[in-house]
Amino acid sequence: MIKKIIVIACFFFSLMSNAQSGSASPYSFFGIGESRFKGNLENRSMGGLNIEQDSLHINILNPASFASMRFTTFTIGANYTTTSLKTDSNKENAQRTTLDYLAVALPLGKIGVGFGLLPYTSVGYNIQSTSSDPDGANNVMKGTGGLNKAFFSLGYTVIPNLVVGADIQYNFGRINNTNLEYITGVPIGTQEENKADLNGFTANFGAMYKHKIYKKINLYSSFTYTPQSKLSSSNTRTISTVNYNSNFDVAVVDKVDAKEIRTDLTIPEKISFGFGAGQIKKWMIGTQMVFQNVGKLASDYNTSSNTTYGKYSSYSLGGYYVPNYNVFSKYYQKVVYRAGLKYTKTGTIVNSEEIDDKGITLGFGLPIPGSISNVNVGLEYGQRGTTAKGLVQENYFTFAVSFSLNDKWFGQRKID
Repeated sequence: MIKKIIVIACFFFSLMSNAQSGSASPYSFFGIGESRFKGNLENRSMGGLNIEQDSLHINILNPASFASMRFTTFTIGANYTTTSLKTDSNKENAQRTTLDYLAVALPLGKIGVGFGLLPYTSVGYNIQSTSSDPDGANNVMKGTGGLNKAFFSLGYTVIPNLVVGADIQYNFGRINNTNLEYITGVPIGTQEENKADLNGFTANFGAMYKHKIYKKINLYSSFTYTPQSKLSSSNTRTISTVNYNSNFDVAVVDKVDAKEIRTDLTIPEKISFGFGAGQIKKWMIGTQMVFQNVGKLASDYNTSSNTTYGKYSSYSLGGYYVPNYNVFSKYYQKVVYRAGLKYTKTGTIVNSEEIDDKGITLGFGLPIPGSISNVNVGLEYGQRGTTAKGLVQENYFTFAVSFSLNDKWFGQRKID
């Protein structure tokens, strides 16, 4: 088991060492970047649904779920996304490969613990703005980086079918932004470079309840609450005179001493709840809703007069179906088939247009023969933004894969 974990982890980290930015969206300029899905692929393939007390698959979104784990589990996931970005007059394509998460769960009787690392937000844009006036100023804006989350979770079984939990999260990362301003035909321009180092702690509380309502049919419910928290941002701004070429690669001619600014950002409180019904190891269908208040996530370097922020909300509908979990032949009957729909109001409002994200998901849980581990494959097609009022519409397609490796590490030895 350990050898499998090391080999797969090394493969994914070598893949990520050559990967592109975690975002290719111009909307990642705002706030602290494009928000990433913070759950595992199994949940994502059901539109974000995470209401079942699963004993084999880690549920990162609700810390209470770790009390339901019955095997030591290691999971890691990554995705490849291709995006078509278009305005009323232009169209571009972008691709990116990113690591989604790495997590471990340890069952300890009534208590379950978990820990891991995953991206919280991602920044990745390259925008060129050209003036219609030949003597007017043009701009090339680039951004990279993002915020990461390391977490430690604890779940506890209060009574059979009722679990509660909490986790502590440490958020950290760096966001880099540059803005090159130049006049066509003039080989010297001005570049502003901003670096923001972010860090702060967040807590999350959760509960999950399961109740039999008819023969083998169970009712599932899930609840999480994340209080408001602070995020410290240490910003460094440097303004330089630069030479640039046709690719907008720059060479610094002269620069002003860096200016440091410290800002406290606010991650707003968030609440989620979901419910559904199903039969264990056979089928499940449910819905999930997430609501988040308005926070203070814009810093000095990315404020914009045409941008405001509203409340975030997300709605999911999804589920899974397993034809025959216990069959020994006909492998396809043991596959877990997942599907879902999602609709998200991101809370970012540009030119009085709210940036929404909607999509459809599909997934397959593929058992590894001779073990209780599995490989998961997910597909997602979605659309974010609009071409109205000079904005950008993104049509994206994601192919994702994860490994969930399960083993029994802690058990009482018996001697006959």
